[in-house]
Amino acid sequence: MRLFLDRLYAGALLLSAAGFAAIAALVLFQVVGRLIDRVARLMGVAPPGLTVPSLAELGGFLFVAAVALGLAGTFVRGGHVRVSLLTRALPSRVSRALSAAVAAVAAGLSLFATWSSWLQAVDSWTFDSVSFGMLRIPLWLPQGAMTLGLALLTVALVDALVVLLRGGAPSYEVAEAEFGEDA
Repeated sequence: MRLFLDRLYAGALLLSAAGFAAIAALVLFQVVGRLIDRVARLMGVAPPGLTVPSLAELGGFLFVAAVALGLAGTFVRGGHVRVSLLTRALPSRVSRALSAAVAAVAAGLSLFATWSSWLQAVDSWTFDSVSFGMLRIPLWLPQGAMTLGLALLTVALVDALVVLLRGGAPSYEVAEAEFGEDA
């Protein structure tokens, strides 16, 4: 099960990176297109008008998907901000109990966010909601990616909670120990 979860988190991180790469590629295409248009005007030629329709909207949707899909993988690698000043100062058992309580509350909040996001995506699917830009993008697509990312974060938080309750070290603590907390 551990290998499956680690691969799931890594796959989500890969999709997240692909989303950020797609944003970069779209923006680069838009910038190069504008440069070509300017050069064409300077040469007295009709500009070809190379643009990405609804770039801001596409970029926003890709950004939401990339961030959401990166949540779980970043969490298990110790990349989220955690205030461990208190847990370090407490005795081991109390620290573990506090960490488990925090993981449980975080998992509950994440589950609520996942559920709310799921309901919004289902509504968008049901009512065939689309974006307002030049490209009519079904809204359930970015909402579905966000829901998937939140669901994976919930799984990662429950995973950490189970590991803590069993007396083990959650993956974020292992990652912090491997890479150093100041890295």
